[in-house]
Amino acid sequence: MARQLQAQVPRMAERVLAAIVSEVPLYADPFRGGLGVNIEGAIRAALEGFLALAESSEATRRHPDRERVHDAAYALGQGEARAGRPIDALTAAYGVGARAAWRDLGGAAIDAGLSSTEVARLAELVFSFINDISVRSINGHADALASRGQIRQRRRERLCLKLIEGAAEEELRAAAELAEWPPPRRLCALLLDQEDADALITELDPETLRPGEDLPGVETGRTVLLVPASREADRGALSGALIGALHGRRAVVGPATAWSAVRASHLRVLACARLEVADSPGPVDSEAHLLELVLGADPAALADLRRRVLAPLETVSATAAEKLIATLRAWLLHQGRRDDVARALFVHPQTVRYRMGQLRDLFGEALSDPRQVLELTVALA
Repeated sequence: MARQLQAQVPRMAERVLAAIVSEVPLYADPFRGGLGVNIEGAIRAALEGFLALAESSEATRRHPDRERVHDAAYALGQGEARAGRPIDALTAAYGVGARAAWRDLGGAAIDAGLSSTEVARLAELVFSFINDISVRSINGHADALASRGQIRQRRRERLCLKLIEGAAEEELRAAAELAEWPPPRRLCALLLDQEDADALITELDPETLRPGEDLPGVETGRTVLLVPASREADRGALSGALIGALHGRRAVVGPATAWSAVRASHLRVLACARLEVADSPGPVDSEAHLLELVLGADPAALADLRRRVLAPLETVSATAAEKLIATLRAWLLHQGRRDDVARALFVHPQTVRYRMGQLRDLFGEALSDPRQVLELTVALA
């Protein structure tokens, strides 16, 4: 009977394909075009493979037709994943195809005079075969998705590095397209411990980028995430749920920038990480420490500035110089308001008056020159 059915395989394949197009909406349009010709060929191969297996001994587990059909089913599952179709559509098509094929196979079995026991055995073979190739296709689909996900992840990691390195926007756009990453309007850098990044990554925006390797300038055990900024705030990383997620964690948040200019945010968090405030529990907003960042940008230059503008104090003792520096700083910050200076220093206003007299003697016209007042203010900030 199997040999007689081989001649009917082309017509059976046509009917199976028609049933799938009719009953599985996702395949209605694709299978009517050139893809339909390929699928019809695959159906013929599956039917021929089934008939060959049906003729063989049940003990022949490694029959060459079985291997061929298994390989084809696995490849079909991979192809469906690459086409972006869910595996449910393919398994549904297998079910529809099995029922359509059974109508021909069952009719042929009855015409051949098979007993009811033999017909039941044939039905068991049909649906066991369909289940077998369905499993192979599901495995192929899953493996293709996993492989695609790994490839996309590696591409996103490379994109993250390019953003941090400050690559040209044209290069960044090409890398973003290859990584299937839709650029947000703004990004901000988030510096935190590797363990915290592992725990938080699923809670952040799914388009958050993470480098796949250690970054220059980032201490061992820490990493940088590039987080899309929210629409309602200029800073996505410090809005909403992330504040709660970062509670109690050592983290530094950079400013939100245009996505292609996020290197500036990355450099900002690295600079902020060098400040004492970066060791505090909970997230540190780099925007709240711009003054410290500016003053700490070039420690050697700041030291030179202090040494130059405070040179007049070298003529007094260290103890006196310390008191005069504190007084001069308070006088600059309180804009010369004697009572406010006194309160800040916990001294009598007359003491402030006396010390300022000393300072005017030492600095002379410098305390009236805008440029030198600016230098003193920065030096003592």
